Amino acid sequence: QVQLVESGGGLVQAGGSLRLSCAASGRTFSTYAMGWFRQAPGKEREFVAAIRWSGTNTYYADSVKGRFTISRDNAKNTVYLKINSLKPEDTALYYCASNPSYINRLGAGSQYAYWGQGTQVTVSS
Repeated sequence: QVQLVESGGGLVQAGGSLRLSCAASGRTFSTYAMGWFRQAPGKEREFVAAIRWSGTNTYYADSVKGRFTISRDNAKNTVYLKINSLKPEDTALYYCASNPSYINRLGAGSQYAYWGQGTQVTVSS
């Protein structure tokens, strides 16, 4: 079993930055694929970014490329999402997800076994 706890969300002005964190506990962290997803009010959950266990392979949704950076620190059992140049359309509940084995389709939420409770990001214009 793995527990994921997100933090770092908040209310920021457009153009600002945030760094979200996802702390994992439980089973060995370093073997997991990790992902970030978000869900805005009235919309479906969407993939944002993912990273494989080595940290060298990262993947992003087209809508966030160039503004979002995913990284991980296996020694701290934590994955991060740095968000720059925030836009009002980035407003959403951001979720962290993990899976203990290889995932071919990192953008598919159904591939992840564990989910956090989410951290709210609200961007004012």
